Amino acid sequence: MAPVLILMGSQSDWPVMQAAAEMLEELQVPWRARVVSAHRTPDLLATTMQQAEQDGVPVVIAGAGGAAHLPGMLAAFTTIPVLGVPVSSKQLKGLDSLLSIVQMPKGVAVGTLAIGAPGAANAGLLAAQIIGSSQPDVRQRVQAFRQQQRDKVMANAELELGE
Repeated sequence: MAPVLILMGSQSDWPVMQAAAEMLEELQVPWRARVVSAHRTPDLLATTMQQAEQDGVPVVIAGAGGAAHLPGMLAAFTTIPVLGVPVSSKQLKGLDSLLSIVQMPKGVAVGTLAIGAPGAANAGLLAAQIIGSSQPDVRQRVQAFRQQQRDKVMANAELELGE
């Protein structure tokens, strides 16, 4: 299985995007990460997506803050599913990033997740679900993960609270 590609606009995005890698590791889905800036290295962005196409990368997870053009620019170069993770910015707390990623023009789709690490973790989970649609072993691991989530809630469902 070709690895999921985790891209970010800056090395400073890694603390957020690491949550995607951790989820993929938990689900035993291979991944690799790289810094590619939509604004500072547009040539690298294009060649990275050409290589991803050649390598059979099944899903790209892209994190970006501020203007957050990276996920949309990546999607413009490929038909590989791109999942965008808005990274929180100092000025607007990630709302600017969220709106930039989610407001893609008709015909260039980017799946947009929540701002920050929760969105990155869910991007990893969603990437595994996409892969699991054609790979039963990955689907089974996702199902087991979801069952673990349910079991955790059910273990606490009968707590006496507030008495």
